Amino acid sequence: MKLWGGRFEKSTASIVDQFNASIVFDQKLYKHDIMGSIAHAKMLGQSNIITKEESQKIIQGLIEILKDIEDGKVAFEIGLEDIHMNIEKLLTDRIGEVGKKLHTARSRNDQIAVDIRLFLRDEIKEICEKLKTLLGTFVVISEAHIETVMPGYTHLQRAQPITLGYHIMAYFQMFKRDYDRLEDCYKRVNVMPLGAGALAGTTYATDREFLKETLGFSEICENSLDAVSDRDFVIEFISGASMIMMHLSRFCEELILWNSAEFNFIEMDDSYSTGSSIMPQKKNPDVAELIRGKTGRIYGNLFNILTLMKGLPLAYNKDMQEDKPPLFDTVENVKVCLEIFNEMVKTMKIKKENMKKATKEGFMNATDVADYLVKKGMAFRSAHEVVGKMVLYCIQKGKGIDDLTLEEFKIFSNILTEDILDAIKIESCIASKISQGSTAKGSIEKMIKSAKDFLNI
Repeated sequence: MKLWGGRFEKSTASIVDQFNASIVFDQKLYKHDIMGSIAHAKMLGQSNIITKEESQKIIQGLIEILKDIEDGKVAFEIGLEDIHMNIEKLLTDRIGEVGKKLHTARSRNDQIAVDIRLFLRDEIKEICEKLKTLLGTFVVISEAHIETVMPGYTHLQRAQPITLGYHIMAYFQMFKRDYDRLEDCYKRVNVMPLGAGALAGTTYATDREFLKETLGFSEICENSLDAVSDRDFVIEFISGASMIMMHLSRFCEELILWNSAEFNFIEMDDSYSTGSSIMPQKKNPDVAELIRGKTGRIYGNLFNILTLMKGLPLAYNKDMQEDKPPLFDTVENVKVCLEIFNEMVKTMKIKKENMKKATKEGFMNATDVADYLVKKGMAFRSAHEVVGKMVLYCIQKGKGIDDLTLEEFKIFSNILTEDILDAIKIESCIASKISQGSTAKGSIEKMIKSAKDFLNI
């Protein structure tokens, strides 16, 4: 008989048992469910809602059940619907009638809400650690490549010369914001719904402050109706996870391009590449491609939960059972993507000479010639036009700007003097950037120092 079966004259159809059950996926919450139940049992005893002996017996039974689950000795029953009722049945079978007192002053509505928050607290901490590990890898690569010259791009066209260290530190900032977002999300996750009951609170003199302290929450949900009926904290987490995946996907896209014969800037390590079943010469960046592909999956999870919640009246509705598959899938995939991406970038071979060679084409020093003219007194728009004509001349002659003689420079403006020949060197173009946050060596060194301070390394 179901634990809620007293009001029913007929058993549920077997197909409904299958359809209604969530134990297939919410069994992942067994540890957090037991953690919440132990805290609840302690509170019931402390508040004299049940005796201290009953409380202790329940707690001991739950501890033993946790060990049995972790030892693989427990088979969950689909007929018991969910993790809560499976554990309650295990407890009652083990300690008898006193086990039925555990659910006093509690509903499955506040029980699942606290389980998810406990689970998500742990997972956010773990994901943040993985983000910090990746950020540390970025610092190592950037520090080693402060002076590794490469093209900077806009519209995937060569634009201005930069360094690889500078490029990597741009991604450092993106993933640092991802870290900050998750830390901020954690504050809203770390609010305790336990004690809210089904939706209206309870007639028992419960001690929610005790529960908050016992479970390590920073706050208590002020409104019991809100406590059980929203999953905005799950939506916020998956939104933050989607941005992590977006940044991973962007970086993967660049690595896939750089790994191609057309760019030839990097080579993926054999251990993070795969081959072709038909073309023996192939070495494919499948890991980067799969991370890029999984981004769409996480976006799908976000739209899943947004759509799930958008039309629900207060309070709890069974639809909300479907919040867990997208949440669990997001957590699992974000963690593995961060971990494998970190190892992939640590092991890739960086082809410094090819990167530098690529800066010789595409007139990447054109802006610096315009800036040179402006510093000599010419208006920027006029300088822009002069350099545009210079680039056209170079295209017609099959030359680069740095191939021009001083005499050729003077065709376009008499204020171009001999020092232009040094100013147009790629290294000079990089070093000449003096604004805060620029690609000059000293600027990158400041970024790296700031990053190390953030990471405490």
